[in-house]
This record gives sequence, structure tokens and C-alpha cells, in this order.
Amino acid sequence: MYDTLWVNANLATMRTGGVPYGAITDGAIAISGDKIAWAGTRTELPDSPEKLALEVRDAKGAWITPGLVDCHTHLVYGGNRANEFEMRLGGATYEDIARAGGGIVSTVRKTREASDAELTATGTKRLERLLAEGVTTVEIKSGYGLDLETELRMLKVARSLGETHPVTVKTTFLGAHALPAEYKGRADAYIDFVADEVLPQAAKEGLADAVDVFCEVIGFTPEQTIRVFESAKARNLPVKLHADQRSDFGGAALAAKYGALSADHIEFAGEAGIAAMGAAGTVGVLLPGAFYFLREHQLPPVDALRRHGVPIALATDSNPGSSPLLSILLAMNFACTLFRLTPEEALAGITRNGAKALGLGKTHGTIEKGKVADLAFWEVGSPAELAYAMGANPCVRVVRDGVEAKVIRSPGRRGA
Repeated sequence: MYDTLWVNANLATMRTGGVPYGAITDGAIAISGDKIAWAGTRTELPDSPEKLALEVRDAKGAWITPGLVDCHTHLVYGGNRANEFEMRLGGATYEDIARAGGGIVSTVRKTREASDAELTATGTKRLERLLAEGVTTVEIKSGYGLDLETELRMLKVARSLGETHPVTVKTTFLGAHALPAEYKGRADAYIDFVADEVLPQAAKEGLADAVDVFCEVIGFTPEQTIRVFESAKARNLPVKLHADQRSDFGGAALAAKYGALSADHIEFAGEAGIAAMGAAGTVGVLLPGAFYFLREHQLPPVDALRRHGVPIALATDSNPGSSPLLSILLAMNFACTLFRLTPEEALAGITRNGAKALGLGKTHGTIEKGKVADLAFWEVGSPAELAYAMGANPCVRVVRDGVEAKVIRSPGRRGA
């Protein structure tokens, strides 16, 4: 017998090759242990629900999607940069803010000064906002320590959040995020430090599920990126890349060459780089929160991604400097309104393709037999409403690993 059978449900399975959203109306879904055991129309059930499951539950007509995936975040850090936001609106330039001690160096300073308890407390508040919107899987990067001790502490705090909350946390080592002040003018020496000391220690302690680099004119060069990627490869860690956000720096092609799980941002990626991603199976992660917050103008090459069959994922990119976004649903709306994704593409971006971007495509991201029973229940008339209603949160129930999780309501949000 099944452990639980949900009836009177509408399923957005997000499986490909059929009707939009992989939709099943008047459906049912069965759970055994932490896995989906069956999903289909209620009329296809082989017997009465009571004879099939230990517990039969009424979904009351809710739409059920896979649990949502936020595949690119920086949730663990100290302080915030609201003052810089205010300064920019008052006309201050990037250089003005940097001279005043702002920018990423301010977050590095505050993160280094924060205790583990403080990082955990602030990270928890941010994470709970995402969980309230049906997120059951989240990636959390390091990258605001830029030294051995703080980078490892960030990863440990991120891991601990997955142990104390109903969410799967995948950690990414992003030591090559920026050049710390103590290495000013010595970028190659810092990359040696990251590749030879910090990354190996993170791998030895089992703290990283993947490795990322900020490859950009204002970040690290392709040659320096390769240095970090080779260190990751030697330790059997998959790679990801902050790529082509401000220029076509060859990041998309480099990510593809190394079989990266994803290339993220990619606003300036050219046709050749996108084609290489398609051939390599590298996911393109679009981050509309940063595009909006920074008032960017270069749209990501969505048509090229479609043309070359690159899976498109979305994420909040939640971070203090360029995307202080804590709503995956608003990220969907941004992606539709700013990038012209369809609502179905946006939902695929935070389910099926978001899971692929974390190497979880075989176990998460769709509703089908054998996959992990991570589910979100929505009080909506159609899945398109998830991308449509700005500021609404119609999530009414979350199931993770087959068990119903407590939904912590975010302040100021209500169902549509």
C-alpha cells in the first residue's frame, strides 16, 4: 500500500513532450516513503483510494507542482548594503561607493566579523522567505569570506541550514568571487591560494557540492578560472560559472568545455558560446533580479538558448549587492516581463531545469514515479498565476521527502 494518496488535485508535473506544464487535471498522486509512487488521473486509479493507501488526503482542487528549486543564491553573509542602494539613487558612482568603503569589500568585512550564530540567524530569516514560497531545494554559495577560515565557515553554516529546515541545501564553493584587499594587485597569487589551499580543504571536509568562479573583466580571467576548475576536477567536484554578465568574455564556451552544470547570468554570451552549452548539456541560469536591481539593458540571449536547446533555469541570485531578492515567484514574473519567457518556461526554470543546474535532474524537478516526493500545493486556477500575480504567495502546503512541512508565512504576503 501507498503511505499517502492525495486526491482531488491538479498536477503540473513539468514532464516534457506532452501537454503544457505536463498538466493532469482531476489527478491523484501517491507517496511511499520519500518517493513518488504513482501519479495520474483519478479515473486511472486501479482501486478505491481507501484500498490503495494508509492515508487518503483531499487536495481540495489545489494545483500541485514539484517543490521549487532556487539554484543560485548567496544567502549566507554579514550585514547588508541598503546604504549603497540609497547612495546610488542619490547619484553616487561605483567608484564613489568603493572610496567610501562600500562594494563587495564591505560585505567581506562584515561576514568575516560575524559569528557563526549571527550568520545562521540572518541566513535562516532569508531562507524562510524562500521556503514560504514552496522552495524545497536551494543552492547556497560561499564567496564573502575570501580567506580560508571564513569561506569554510560560510559553507558549514549553509550545510547546517539544510539540517535544521525542510530543504535540500546544495553548497557551492565560490572562493574566486572577488579579489580581497590583502591580495590587491596579486590576482594570480590569490587564485593559487584558492586552488591550492582553500578549495582542497573544503573538499577534504566535504563542504562543497560544486565549485564556481566569477569569470569577468572585473573578476577573474579565463586562465585564472581554468586554474580553479582544474583543482575542482582533480577532486571530482562539478563546476559552475558566473559567465558573461558584463561582456562576452568567453565564459559560456569555457563552462561548456569543462562540462559545467550551469553558466549563470550570460547576458552577453554569444552564439558560439550558447551553441557550446547546448552541445555540452550545460544549463543556462538567468538571474532577472540582478538585471532589474542594477537596471541593466543587455537582455540574455533567450532566443539563442531556445534555438540550441539549452535548458533555461531561473534563480533569485539573492545577495546583498546586486539582487537582494527573496521571492522566487517574483523572479518568475521578472523573467516573463523583462526577458519574455513564457509562464511555462519560467516554472520549468525553477523546477525541472533548476534541478538540472544542481545535478539533481534524475531525482528532483518533475512529478513522476521514483522521484523524490518534494511537492508544493497552490491555491490558483492555473499554473500561469504563479508568474502572474506580483507580490502574492498562493502556496498553501509543502511536502518534502514525502512529509508535510510547516509553511512559515512571510510577512506582508497572502494568497492570491
